[in-house]
Amino acid sequence: MSPAGSEEAASTSTPHETRSGAAWLACAEPREVEEFLGGLSENALTSLPWLFEFWALPHQLPPEGDWKSWVIMGGRGAGKTRAGSEWVRRMVEGPTPDSPGRCHRVALVGETFDQVREVMVFGESGILACSPPDRRPVWEAGRKRLVWANGATATVYSAREPEALRGPQFDAAWVDELAKWKKAEDVWDMLQFALRLGAHPQQVVTTTPRNVGVLKRILGNASTVVTHAPTDANRAYLAESFLAEVQSRYGGTRMGRQELDGVLLDDVEGALWTTAMLEAARVDAVPRLDRIVVAVDPSVTGSRASDECGIVVAGVVTQGEPADWRAYVLEDASVRGSPMDWARAAIAAMDRRGAEKLVAEVNQGGDLVETVVRQIDALVPFKALRASRGKGLRAEPVAALYEQGRVRHLRGALGALEDQMCQMTVRGFEGRGSPDRLDALVWAIHELMIEPATGWRRPQMRRL
Repeated sequence: MSPAGSEEAASTSTPHETRSGAAWLACAEPREVEEFLGGLSENALTSLPWLFEFWALPHQLPPEGDWKSWVIMGGRGAGKTRAGSEWVRRMVEGPTPDSPGRCHRVALVGETFDQVREVMVFGESGILACSPPDRRPVWEAGRKRLVWANGATATVYSAREPEALRGPQFDAAWVDELAKWKKAEDVWDMLQFALRLGAHPQQVVTTTPRNVGVLKRILGNASTVVTHAPTDANRAYLAESFLAEVQSRYGGTRMGRQELDGVLLDDVEGALWTTAMLEAARVDAVPRLDRIVVAVDPSVTGSRASDECGIVVAGVVTQGEPADWRAYVLEDASVRGSPMDWARAAIAAMDRRGAEKLVAEVNQGGDLVETVVRQIDALVPFKALRASRGKGLRAEPVAALYEQGRVRHLRGALGALEDQMCQMTVRGFEGRGSPDRLDALVWAIHELMIEPATGWRRPQMRRL
């Protein structure tokens, strides 16, 4: 039995098909570990701590193929910096310390000089920390560069000075946290002109994703490959208290999907909701609610290819005049399955949250929607809703309530719903598939706030 990080396994598997040697060691029986380590030569045993292919997580190893740009997208602490450092080592080191490697001139580009030096060069996962003693380069502070024994160099550049990349030339580059650079477009373009040495110059981008044009342009290039991992993939090297805190605070939120899951979130131009708007609407607790409803945007069929059934639970505080009312989105209980599956899920959400009514759009399913619901609970308070306007127009007044700060989101697993919200415009939905979760939300807010406010009358004071 061989660990996946061994030469034998590496010759027959890609990084995405196998676990690391470290993972194998962690799961292996003591006898197997002893046999494996006992079978290594003294030189191999000494080299093992520096053999990154053995210890690496799948997303940290370069993909196969003739790519130009490798983008490593991941959550905070997912091991992106270590992957970048080890890739630079792979490019510049030869079989012996004095032997030439594949690359001879490398650019290290970060947001500032200080960040490149403290993270990419001297950081705990930086190039110096990852290099074995006989391969460790020398830092020349005056020239802002690393120099290896074989003559290879890696020069530091700041993303605040794109013109500094006009003139130098390289055969490799490591770009860190591109998505937060203020002059990202200019710096990236200058780097592409400079990356012109060798038979096939390559570059690695390590970044937490953000919705910026330059990153989306790079990801859209045919010559770009991507590996991806959430923060949790690297949990063995992260403090448990850190993981617990960030998961508690950001898990299930749109920001958590970006910063922890490493998902690129796309705010569509002209969208009715933005990430900033939704983050501002986040609350950790809700007051006593006067009404709670479960809204359903049903899927009529139950095949794997069918849309999800949107199921959203929301409540409202109706103290004072309608302008004082506040709604709270409590849960996204959406499911994919048969009509009986979503009917069970919707009624379970009512029971869980103490909802007084189930409201559902019946444009497609007609009477079948109520029939299915009543097969699960014949006495459930049910209201059928029919859409007379397009999704964008129906969503617009709900978005206006968010802009006024009158709708809040209970912190929790609402990330998928919020993704759909940020892709809805007055022209319609610009994401993939159907915005079933968003439709359910819109129906819930209409039922709780918009429709009741339309017929609201100020209470009259009775004369004594």
